[in-house]
Amino acid sequence: MNLVSTRIITSDVKQLVQFYEQITGITAIHYTEDFVELKTPTATLAIGSTRTLQFFGGDAVAQPSKNRSAIIEFKVDDVDVIYDKIELLIEPDLVQQPTTMPWGNRSLMFRDPDGNLVNFFTPITAEALARTAAK
Repeated sequence: MNLVSTRIITSDVKQLVQFYEQITGITAIHYTEDFVELKTPTATLAIGSTRTLQFFGGDAVAQPSKNRSAIIEFKVDDVDVIYDKIELLIEPDLVQQPTTMPWGNRSLMFRDPDGNLVNFFTPITAEALARTAAK
């Protein structure tokens, strides 16, 4: 089994897609106005509008802007360089500037426009590099 995608349900697809394109540098693939994907070599971040919930049983299935437990994580080459590039964009929703974590990653934490936590990290210790080498 492989985890291949995480989907965010939002009431503003355009705003969220624009944000993720800006912070990742990835051009989104627009399948419809209600469903978009940002593909990386290892996984896909999908963004769906609340209208897509009708295919899964209705509006009660998921609620946009309500996540307070999951973190969307991107491994990056140099978190400090990325931070310098996107600092002004994320500043209002910055949770943590680049910080070295006890498990060997240098981590930058912020929220997207819907309030979802996003973590950009760079493994910096030998143990962290070995743990993430195949990912």
